[in-house]
Amino acid sequence: MYTADGKSDKNHLLAEHAPLVKRLAHQMKAKLPPSVEVDDLIQAGMIGLLDAVNRYEETHGAQFETYAVQRIRGSMLDELRNSDWMPRSMRQNMRKIEEAMNILQQRLGRSPNETEIAKQMKLSLTDYQDLLFEGGGHQLVYYEDFHADENGEHFLDRYCTDQSDDPLQSLMNTGFREAVIDAIGALPEREKILMGLYYEQEMNLKEIGAVMSVSESRVSQLHSQAVARLRAYLRERAWTGLA
Repeated sequence: MYTADGKSDKNHLLAEHAPLVKRLAHQMKAKLPPSVEVDDLIQAGMIGLLDAVNRYEETHGAQFETYAVQRIRGSMLDELRNSDWMPRSMRQNMRKIEEAMNILQQRLGRSPNETEIAKQMKLSLTDYQDLLFEGGGHQLVYYEDFHADENGEHFLDRYCTDQSDDPLQSLMNTGFREAVIDAIGALPEREKILMGLYYEQEMNLKEIGAVMSVSESRVSQLHSQAVARLRAYLRERAWTGLA
């Protein structure tokens, strides 16, 4: 692994860790909508791996693979951000779902079921579930969530009191973490189990489907719905509990 002058053989490191890039790309693809091409993630990951190889000799105390994973994932996330993989129209649709959930939660005093949400949105159950599937990859927090929308201050601004360069880290240093835990606890039991399998056990959608005896597409729908519930819960808590 080393050349005559004692430096690591960069070509060897690249060849040895190329399978790692593919593995990470497929793991990330499983959590993203169909519009994202795994080849694009692999290409971005290889750029991250090359960057890791070039920088590694400047770092201390970290195994190369541990360091490389960070650079590879970071490069893939940069590619997703730059390509805007979730269209604005889809985020608007997910926002409408969250708003319907909020209205029903207040009216019913419990988490609404799918049929009730679809009726509130004046959609058939099939059309509502199609929206959930198309929203695969919907996230709990987006960076743009920290900027005011057409209605003024965004709800995440109320959690973020530290005006640092990393608002996400600032969120985790406030009551946001506890609010997320409370929100997960309020999920319907099946969605709570799904989120545990997905984020704690790190299973992919196909594996979760096998455990829950449903299709992979159904898991995607339920995941999108669970994330929408979490965002709706956090928005309501921000405006009422933190106002």
